[in-house]
Amino acid sequence: MTKAVWGARLRLAGAVACAVLLSSCGDAVQQGQASSYLILTSMTAAPGNAPTTFTTFLLSDVVTVVNNVETFFNDPGQATFQLALKDPGPSSSPNAPSVNNAITLTQYHVEYVRSDGHNVQGVDIPFAFDGAVSTTIAASGSVGFQLVRHSAKQEAPLKALAFSNQPITAVAQVTFYGHDQAGRGVSVTGNIEVTFWNFADK
Repeated sequence: MTKAVWGARLRLAGAVACAVLLSSCGDAVQQGQASSYLILTSMTAAPGNAPTTFTTFLLSDVVTVVNNVETFFNDPGQATFQLALKDPGPSSSPNAPSVNNAITLTQYHVEYVRSDGHNVQGVDIPFAFDGAVSTTIAASGSVGFQLVRHSAKQEAPLKALAFSNQPITAVAQVTFYGHDQAGRGVSVTGNIEVTFWNFADK
């Protein structure tokens, strides 16, 4: 291969890298313009067949037999946030958050990651997905969301776990997106451990 071809490819790679960097910087600048931010203080989840039993990890049952019928549940999650100001003022007389500092969450993104590096979606882990929320955090608050979709339990790789003795353990990375009341973007990410398997039905 000639140097000219290599040079053209390097220039193309450089242009792509610059585009990615600019895109990333743009997101960071947009998020950095907000006067407030969210601290994700806790993330919990519950199995769909016991949706009120929230814990700091999730045992996700891929199929539950209810009245002799195979049933697939969504597994809910819950995240708790605290609002903080980027410039809270002096410690002796801190500023109180105003209405404009409140952050409205509008959507979230769930992606699963395995520690063993087997991270092909639809083969090793469930597909990532996006969901909608509509919650405004003025001081502190929580939001419910869908951590595991029931449809994912009927797709690879979770579907095969109904007949497997080997569970799949992954970390669910959940990113929440929103904005302050002046329209400036904010995001925050939290993690929770999820083990997928066909657990014994009670």
